[in-house]
Amino acid sequence: MGHMYGASGTEGGIGERVARKEDARHLHGQGRFVADYSMPGLQEVAFLRSPVAHARITAIIKPAGCDQQVKIRADMPGAKDIVAESTLPGYKRSAHPPLASGKIRFAGEPVAMAFAPTRAQAEDIAEQIGLDLEELPALVSADAARASAQRIHEEWDDNLFLTLKVDNQFEQHAANAPVVVKKTVNLARQVMSPMEGKAVLAYWDHMLNQLVVVSSTQVPHMIRTILCECLGLEQAMVRVISPDVGGAFGYKCVFHQEELCVAWLALTYKKPFRFIEDRREHLTAGANSRQHHYDLTAYADEQGRLLALDARITIDGGAYSAWPFTIGLEPGQATGNLPGPYLIQGYRCHTECVATNKPGFLPYRGVARTGVCFAIELLMDAIAARVGRTPWEVRMDNLVPASAMPYKNIANKLYDSGDYHESLRRAMASIRLEEVLERQKKGEPDGRRIGIGFATYNEQSAHGTSVFAAWGLPIIPGFDSATARITPDGGLELRVGIHSHGQGMETTMAQISNEVLGIPIASTKVVHGDTGTTPFSTGTYASRSIVMSGGAVSQACKALLPRLKKIGAHLLQVAEDEVTMERGAVLAGERRVTVREIANAWYVRPESLPKDVDAGGLEVTMGYKPKVDSGAFSYASHACVVAVDVEMGHVEILDYVIVEDCGRLVNPMVVEGQTYGGAAQGVGTALFEEALYDDNGQPLTSTLADYLLPGPAELPAFRIEHMETLSPNTEFGIKGVGEGGAIAPPAVIFNAVNNAIRPLGAEVNQTPLTPHRLLAALQKARIAGGQS
Repeated sequence: MGHMYGASGTEGGIGERVARKEDARHLHGQGRFVADYSMPGLQEVAFLRSPVAHARITAIIKPAGCDQQVKIRADMPGAKDIVAESTLPGYKRSAHPPLASGKIRFAGEPVAMAFAPTRAQAEDIAEQIGLDLEELPALVSADAARASAQRIHEEWDDNLFLTLKVDNQFEQHAANAPVVVKKTVNLARQVMSPMEGKAVLAYWDHMLNQLVVVSSTQVPHMIRTILCECLGLEQAMVRVISPDVGGAFGYKCVFHQEELCVAWLALTYKKPFRFIEDRREHLTAGANSRQHHYDLTAYADEQGRLLALDARITIDGGAYSAWPFTIGLEPGQATGNLPGPYLIQGYRCHTECVATNKPGFLPYRGVARTGVCFAIELLMDAIAARVGRTPWEVRMDNLVPASAMPYKNIANKLYDSGDYHESLRRAMASIRLEEVLERQKKGEPDGRRIGIGFATYNEQSAHGTSVFAAWGLPIIPGFDSATARITPDGGLELRVGIHSHGQGMETTMAQISNEVLGIPIASTKVVHGDTGTTPFSTGTYASRSIVMSGGAVSQACKALLPRLKKIGAHLLQVAEDEVTMERGAVLAGERRVTVREIANAWYVRPESLPKDVDAGGLEVTMGYKPKVDSGAFSYASHACVVAVDVEMGHVEILDYVIVEDCGRLVNPMVVEGQTYGGAAQGVGTALFEEALYDDNGQPLTSTLADYLLPGPAELPAFRIEHMETLSPNTEFGIKGVGEGGAIAPPAVIFNAVNNAIRPLGAEVNQTPLTPHRLLAALQKARIAGGQS
C-alpha cells in the first residue's frame, strides 16, 4: 500500500501487518493489572449484595467487634449519588447511590462494604452484616413494569426511563404499499464477560497530596471528572490510572458504584484499598445488556423494495442509568440505526426504555446495533419470502448504492462512503452460493438440513460533538489531543488520552506516526491510560480511538515535521525548501541527517541550532476531530452456512465469511483480530448466552455452568476479506472497526437456520437459539401443519 505523507518508503507505516508491540508482555506474563499491584497496608474490599430484587431497607446491623470495618451509605455523607443527566425531553433521572439507600432495586445491588487485609477476611465480615428488608413485588419484565402501579423509583409517574418517537414521511409512503410484512424479534439479556471484571485500587499520595485511583477502565479522564464531582474535589487532587485491562467491551466505559466506594475509602482513611469483582458478582450484578424487543411492520412493493418501516422497540433498562448516560444511549442508537444500510423512504419508530428490577443497562460491543441488525435483517428475509424472491436479490434492491454516497438516510444519519452492494457480492462469491444451493437441493446423508444466510450492516464509528450534544449528555466528546515528543536519542514518545485494552493501539498509533515521520516503531513509545501524563480524551468507546486519537497523533507528527526540517536543513547547510524527510531522516540530495542528530542538536548541542529555531522545540500537542463529526460509517456483509439437526435441535456452522470495510486499514492483522473476537461474541449472542431470572427477580445464571459462553469447539473458522473505501472526512480515510464483528452474527445465523427450516413451516426469532427453542419452533410448525 502506498504511503501518504512525508516519510514514504518506511517499513511499519499504515497498511503494514506489524506484530502487536503489547503482546510480548502479555504472552510472557509480564502485564500489570489492578490485581497485580502490591502496596503496604493494602485493604481488600468485599460488598454485601442484596439477596432480593426489590425491597425497602428497614435496618442494616453491623457485626459487633468489627463495625469500623463496615460502611453503609449513611457513613458516606461526603460522597454524592451518581446521577446520569440528559436534556432529552421526558428523560427521567435515576440517582444511583454508591451503596443502596432506603431501597433495593435489583438482586446483587451493593448494600454495604467491608474491608480487611485479605478478601477472604473481608467476605467473612460482610457475611456477618445483618439486613432487615421489607420485600416488594419484583418487576422483572418490561411488560410487567410498564403495566404496574408499583414504581422502581417512587418519584416517577411511571416506569419509563425514556420514550423516543420518530415519524419521517411514514404515512405517505406506507399508504399504498401492496406488500405488508410483520415481524417480531427478541434478544435475550446478556453478560459481557470480559476475562477481568471490575477492578479498582485507590490510595492517597502524600507527596503530591493527591488521590490516585487505579481502575480497570476504558475512560480514565471521564472517571476523574465524575469522581471529582461526586467527592467534591478539584481535578488537580485526583489522578486516574488505567493499567493493563483484561477486556472491557463497554462494561468499563461507565462509572461504577464500586469505583466511588473504593475512592471514598482511600480519601477518608488515606490508605490503599482495592476491590476485584469475582465471576459470580459479574454474572449477577453485571447482567446488563442486549435485551431488546422489536415489533416491526414493513411496507414494500411487489419486488420487495422497502417503502416504509414502522417499528416499536422496547428495551429492558434495568434499575439505573449508569453515568454518563447509558439509558439514553441504547434507545437512541436503536432508533437511529434501525434503517441500517437500506433505502427507506418513510420511517416511524416508537422506542421505550423501561425500568425493571435488574442491573442497569450498559453499552455492550455494538451498542444497540446488534439488536437493530438482528431485527432489520430478519425482516429483509421475511420480505423476500413474502414476495417469492431470494434474500440476496431483495437486499441488492434495497441497499444504498455507492453512487449515492455521501448519503443522508431517513433517520438523518450521514453515510460518508461505502459500496454495500460490492460487499454483498463478494460475500456471495466467497461463500460459494451456487454450490451451497446445489448441496441444499441434494440433501445431507445424515438428514440434517442445510441453510444459508446473509446480513449486511453499517456501523457509525467515531461519532462526536454534534451527535452527543443532541442527547444532552453531562460530558460531550470534542477534540481528542495527542502529544508527540522527540526524545534526546531520536526516538518518539506519543501520549494519548484514550486507553488500549486489546485493540493494539500501542502498535497502530506508532504506525500512524511512522507514516508521517518515518521513526521506527521499535523506537516509538505510546503512553496512554493515565490522567497525570496524557492529554484529555473522553476515552475509548464507540469505535472512535483510531479515528480520533489516531488523527491527533497524525496532526501532532505533521506539526513536528517543519521543525525537524528546519534544524536538519541548518545542519546540512541548505535552505529549508531543499530538504525532504524520509525514513526518519532529513535529506538534501545524497546527504542526510538523522532525527537522532537533530534531537542531539536540540537537547545537547544547542549552539548548533539555527538562530530562528522554533522555541516550541521537539514537542507538540495537537487536537483533532474529523471535518464532519457525525461519524465515519464502516460496514460489512456476513454470510454463513449451517447444518440443522431437526431431531436434536443442534446447529453447526459449516462456513462463515465476513467482507468488511473500515476505510484505510492501519494494520490488517489488528483489524482481523478485532473482527474475529467480535464475531465470536456474536456467536455467543446467537446460540448460547442468556441471563435468566425467575419471577422474583432472582438471577438463575450465576455460574459459568449456567451461563454458557462459546469456546473454540463452538466457533467456525471465520474467513475475512477486506475492502477499503476511504472516508472523505478523517485522517487517511480511516474508519473505526472495534465493534463491527459482534453486530451481524445473530442475524446471519438466524437467517441461515430459518432458510433451512422455512420449508417445514418453522421460524425462529428469539436469541439465543438453543436446541429447546429450535425444537419448539419445529413442533409448533408440525402442529400447525396437522402433524403430531
